[in-house]
Amino acid sequence: NFRLMGRHDSSSEEEERYRKRDRRRRQKHKDKRSKKDVSKPNVPELNDNNGKALGKTGGVYIPPFKKERMIMKEVKDKSSVEYQRLTWDALRKSINGLVNKVNARNIKNIVPELFAVNLIRGRGLFCRSCIKSQMASPEYTDVFAALVAVVNSKFPQVGLLLLKRVVLQLMKAYTRNDKPQVLAAVKFIAHLVNQLVAEETMALELVTLLLEDPTDDSVELAVVLVKECGARLQDFAPKGLNGIFERFRSILHDGEIDKSVQYLIEGLYFAKFPGHHAVRSELDLAEEKYSHYISLEKVIDPETVLDVFKPDPDFLENEKKYVAFKNELLAKEEIGYDASSEEEDDEFDENELGDEAETNLVNLRRKIYQTIMASIDLEQARHKLLKLKLEPGQEMELCIILLECCGQERTYLRYYSSLGQLICMISKSYQENFEKCFVQLYSMIHCIETNDLPNVAKFFAHLLATEAISLRVFSYIRLTKEDTTSSSRIFLKFLFGELWKQLGIRLLNKMLQVLTMQDSLESIFPRDNQENMRLLISFFTSIGLSGITEHLKEYMKYMQHLINMQQQSDSESDDSSSSGSESGSSSSGSNSDSSSSDSESESDREKRKRRRRG
Repeated sequence: NFRLMGRHDSSSEEEERYRKRDRRRRQKHKDKRSKKDVSKPNVPELNDNNGKALGKTGGVYIPPFKKERMIMKEVKDKSSVEYQRLTWDALRKSINGLVNKVNARNIKNIVPELFAVNLIRGRGLFCRSCIKSQMASPEYTDVFAALVAVVNSKFPQVGLLLLKRVVLQLMKAYTRNDKPQVLAAVKFIAHLVNQLVAEETMALELVTLLLEDPTDDSVELAVVLVKECGARLQDFAPKGLNGIFERFRSILHDGEIDKSVQYLIEGLYFAKFPGHHAVRSELDLAEEKYSHYISLEKVIDPETVLDVFKPDPDFLENEKKYVAFKNELLAKEEIGYDASSEEEDDEFDENELGDEAETNLVNLRRKIYQTIMASIDLEQARHKLLKLKLEPGQEMELCIILLECCGQERTYLRYYSSLGQLICMISKSYQENFEKCFVQLYSMIHCIETNDLPNVAKFFAHLLATEAISLRVFSYIRLTKEDTTSSSRIFLKFLFGELWKQLGIRLLNKMLQVLTMQDSLESIFPRDNQENMRLLISFFTSIGLSGITEHLKEYMKYMQHLINMQQQSDSESDDSSSSGSESGSSSSGSNSDSSSSDSESESDREKRKRRRRG
């Protein structure tokens, strides 16, 4: 009975639940019908009297950016504080939007848009936005560093301000033991060093600070920094980089750090800078480089006042100045981008060039250039260049392109000269073509930019040091005051300086004193007169290579000794002729002299000669 009663109660509860649900549905249906029957209220039409109560927009929703534009148009006094505040907000939003959407593909398009806004006024906003975006996305650090480098090339004060804030952020996070922020700041500084916004001494100083009291975290940060900017340090500060690796070696020998950190250091030794190039080609956009140095020990002023709005009494005048500067800057940028796009264009129209042979030549140069720049190492580059199968007479194009690639680099890279050495070993025709390039380049040395001369001179110096080309090229150089210019002297300075670095003074002297090459070296080491020899000795002494002029100094001493001997012999002959004339006049005056007087005069002459000889 108890079970039956329980079942009956449960069924009655379900029925009651269904009844309540039906009642709710009926009530909702009635409510809907009642709402449809309700008539809409009569809204009066808007006019001048009641429109002000609904606001400026008349009760219509307008997006905030459109509303700001409307307000800015309504403001008549452009120098008022209200208008300046509106422009400040618009500037902040524009800078934040551009920085947030930048990447490696669209950075060339972002740069003109960024220069279109007033970066002088908003430099604090730009620095703050870059630091925040980099902290949020450390994997795009190289992109933000490239953007800062482009801005720094036109506004160095912006790059200096950002570097100050990054260093200050690093120091604050380091004292708080905030590892993620320290890691992001270290990466940012490393890529700023790669972009030459910060000097390489900052990276060396930072690594020294991290390794002064080594811990697991500090050593890990130092390894990250060396990985990121080690390729740049290897080019600009090789001695400092060697000192860093010595410090890493001593830390490994001590064995006080964790095993995982030891593996990081060992990986840095086995594969130096794997996949960490100094700057990617698509991010190398800054034409001019201005490097800054911020000491980690001095007090740094972040200039946070620049991040907040402040009325400018000369607002309109400053805006006009920036607009004029912006127009000039963007005009130059458009010309530069047009020129670069023409160089990188893959399709050439035969109607525009007008000559099919010239089209083929341009395509060949492009292939050679792409092959050289896309190769990982020397062997791969040599192998790919041999696959091009150049026709007879086209070897000269390869030599010219390789020389131009070396000259266009900001610093000398031995990659190009070593590749030229390998090419000269393949065929003698390449050796002859490089010698022709040397002669043509030296004859037009005054037309080459001064910044390109060191790289080109070191390129040929490497070929001469490795005997890839002959010393016959020196026969076209005449080192005299009349035959040299300032450009040629700069070229020879770096040429012999690189020869001295690679060979040393002893081997360099030995190379320049080869007997079979003295005919070729006669013009560059002239011995025709003392004035040219003095000029030559003073030139090599001024560049620190006086050791290769020792044979000239000995030759000058020998020539001076011969000149003195000649002058002494000439004076003796003059004296003897004068004494002979005197004796002849005395004999003619005394016709009645005896044989005894003749013998005495002869004895006197012999005595005089002995005295002169003595």
